[in-house]
Amino acid sequence: MNARGDIGQARPRWLGRSLARVEDRRLVTGAGAYVDDHLPDGCLHLEFVRSPYPHGRLGPLALEEARAAEGVVAVFSAADLGKLGQSAVNIVVPGMSPRPLRLLAGEAVEAAGQAVAAVVATSRAAARDAAALVAFDVEPLAITPPRQGAERVAADWTLGDVKDAFSRAALVVEATVEHALVAPSALEPRAALADWNDGALTAWLSTQSPYRAREDLARVLGLSMAQVRVIAPDVGGAFGGKSSIYPEDLMVAWAARKLARPVKWCATRGEDLIAATHGRGARTEGALALDADGRLLGLKARLAFPLGHWMPYSAAIPVRNAGRILPGPYRLDAVAVSLKASDGNHAGVGIYRGAGRPEAAMLMERLMDEAARRLSIDPLEIRRRNLIGPADFPWSMPAGDKLDSGDYPALLERMTRLSDYQALRAACERRRASGQVVGLGLALYVEPCGQGWESASVSLCRDGKVQVATGASAQGQGRQTAFSQIVADALDLDPARIEVRHGDTADLPGGIGALASRSTAIGGSAVLRACEGLRAQIVDAGGERLNCAAADVALSSEGLSAAGSKGVGWRDFAHHVGGEAGDPAEPVLTSQVIYHADNEAWSSGCCLAMVVIDPESGRLEFEKLAWVDDAGTVVNPLLVRGQLVGGMAQGVGEAMMERIVYDEDGQLVTGSLMDYAVPRAADVPLVDIDKLETPSPVNALGAKGVGEAGCIGIPAAIANAVGDALAARGAALPQMPFTSEKLWCALHEAETRRDRSEQK
Repeated sequence: MNARGDIGQARPRWLGRSLARVEDRRLVTGAGAYVDDHLPDGCLHLEFVRSPYPHGRLGPLALEEARAAEGVVAVFSAADLGKLGQSAVNIVVPGMSPRPLRLLAGEAVEAAGQAVAAVVATSRAAARDAAALVAFDVEPLAITPPRQGAERVAADWTLGDVKDAFSRAALVVEATVEHALVAPSALEPRAALADWNDGALTAWLSTQSPYRAREDLARVLGLSMAQVRVIAPDVGGAFGGKSSIYPEDLMVAWAARKLARPVKWCATRGEDLIAATHGRGARTEGALALDADGRLLGLKARLAFPLGHWMPYSAAIPVRNAGRILPGPYRLDAVAVSLKASDGNHAGVGIYRGAGRPEAAMLMERLMDEAARRLSIDPLEIRRRNLIGPADFPWSMPAGDKLDSGDYPALLERMTRLSDYQALRAACERRRASGQVVGLGLALYVEPCGQGWESASVSLCRDGKVQVATGASAQGQGRQTAFSQIVADALDLDPARIEVRHGDTADLPGGIGALASRSTAIGGSAVLRACEGLRAQIVDAGGERLNCAAADVALSSEGLSAAGSKGVGWRDFAHHVGGEAGDPAEPVLTSQVIYHADNEAWSSGCCLAMVVIDPESGRLEFEKLAWVDDAGTVVNPLLVRGQLVGGMAQGVGEAMMERIVYDEDGQLVTGSLMDYAVPRAADVPLVDIDKLETPSPVNALGAKGVGEAGCIGIPAAIANAVGDALAARGAALPQMPFTSEKLWCALHEAETRRDRSEQK
């Protein structure tokens, strides 16, 4: 209010401002509360006995010594569990055959690390010591390779006359890409805590999708939804690896109900590496037909993805995404895609940051670079000739999806200016002439950003503050900051007046969670629609309080006002609506919505990498990394940059060093961070980032996803840069990760071939 008691009419705009994260002070000062920080009175601790064998018939378990150990309360095997329901698997490909999880192995073990028993004790140390006392035998069985015709997921789709397109081609190029299995490697390993009290289950889970977890807990344990509450407290990263329920989560809940006491389990890093879901692992093959001018005529693609020994909820999403995204941002009238996914005697494979998008982008961009090389066309120019134009939207994809909006030629042109592309290309040629192994790579990508619905509730409380509840959970994205900006913009408030709640199924009747880069586009749009409903209630009640028409009521950070009348502060207004007596945090006006997006928003971007390789050691160094991303309407540029850089770090990891390795006997070789390499700060290059904003027409905010972009475009740009550098030396591009050993071998083999050729 001003000195006269009037409330000002100036309206600050909060969308698009780089506000610092409000979550950070609490987290960086040690005030975070993760699952392992919760310890209810009388809490028991659970540890798993895991199979060291990848496949075999499980003999009887010797449990007596463990049961007699000090501090042990119970030891459970599959025989104790009785009849349970099945966890859900998303049937996104017609005809797919789901393979739900098992809490504990029964007659057979199907992967090293699969749990065969659970030990519950009064302390974690006692449970761990007792677990080491459980003895059992396994009759080994052969590791089962993927078999033709035995795939759990299989589909084919075709657009146009592919045979004719290839028959008319002046050039056909082919590419094969093998993606290593990778581990999501969240800072906080998985954790679960459950308590059974008065016929109801409360579970604290380190999860991306508390509402989905509630459904699975109810389904598997035979409970009603009303009997289950799931809380996702602070979650230390997820990256897709915490999107589905796990056998361990369910076992903890089952034990808590059985023992009528709180039970907690927290994974070690080794347990996560061997038993949590992995990502990627696909083998993709493609053939691209072009005319003599480099125009695309046809594409054939074969995509084979691993599933592991069980299927999490989103197991088929990566293979489906890869298939439906092709051919990415390029205009093509003839496309044939075949996809399949198969079991294996290893950890389950699920969604990992990108989930099929990186696989599609990598295959298409490798084909584009190979075509440019064969036709002696600049890689930037061949892309320019084939991009979908801004006037073509909405654009129908071969699998039936529709690209909503974008300007792909503008992405390419902005990248040309941002990186000074022509100067970089000329520098590459000069430096190669002096003997340097240097390369320049481009990649364009499109990114679907989730479909469906999300819930939200926005309330004015008795203390005059606004409380928001969202079904979109958080694992470090800055959700509270971004959503408070949306609310502040919609209600003309200061974000400091707004509290954002998430991760508790008691707050809302339903929700989806944080995955598929959907939270801002769909979850944020749900919040915006709830704000619109609350604003309508406020101005109606404000008209009554200020004795004016509702249309004349104006909102500001201080309260409500109308021309010619004295304003009222938010707290006094809330008292007018709900009375002064009562809990200050109790809502007096609430708007709750379930928002359905009209369609799927599609992000896009263009990445560039310039690398130099030391021929003596194979060591690769980045000399340039540039990136233009289009995430539609941007709520907070600072948070967007954080998401882009974080995704880039994981993209660099996949391209350069990360790889889950099983030996021929099915044993995990990379069972610790001594063996599984994740990027360190010194491994992550600096990047120049620019943005393009083409708002999406399919959601209320106009937003598109951004969280997975770095894992999509960056690895493809790196691969093309490495391929460009090696091709100049006559060397073939190895499969990822591009370790110094692989690069040295590629250069050495090319040099040996040249020497032999010269000797003939």
